[in-house]
Amino acid sequence: MSAPAPRPELPTLPVTFRPTRTRVVLLTVGAAMFVVITVIALTLEQLSAGERSSFIFTALLFFGVLALLSRPKIVANEDGVTVVNLTRTRRLSWAEILRVNLRVGDPWVFLDLSDGTSMPALGIQPGIAKQQAIRDARALRALAENHGTGTDNG
Repeated sequence: MSAPAPRPELPTLPVTFRPTRTRVVLLTVGAAMFVVITVIALTLEQLSAGERSSFIFTALLFFGVLALLSRPKIVANEDGVTVVNLTRTRRLSWAEILRVNLRVGDPWVFLDLSDGTSMPALGIQPGIAKQQAIRDARALRALAENHGTGTDNG
């Protein structure tokens, strides 16, 4: 059995957790795709004005989807946590968060809530930056234990 992880220092509030590397990759790829598709649409002489605008609209749609995927974050302050996922934002008080989970193989953090449900929090993702996600999850867990009623069961 391994030793328990060291207790992280509590970050200064307010603090924002977000998958920064993933966000940079998504927005960079989205901008590059938009530029390439737009340049192609404007340089192809055989395209009509409607077809060009269709190309540009499609490029804008691709960029919009990637920008939406880069939206997730978790903002913690003295009053609680705001979880911003792809299309929804939810405000939680500290007392509502019983546990912060990031198990091996999880795509993101899950919050066990006092109403018996579990909520995904996409603002901490171990995809590209696994060690940063682990540090962020531990920091959020420490904040929840310090400010709320959550307990650490291992």
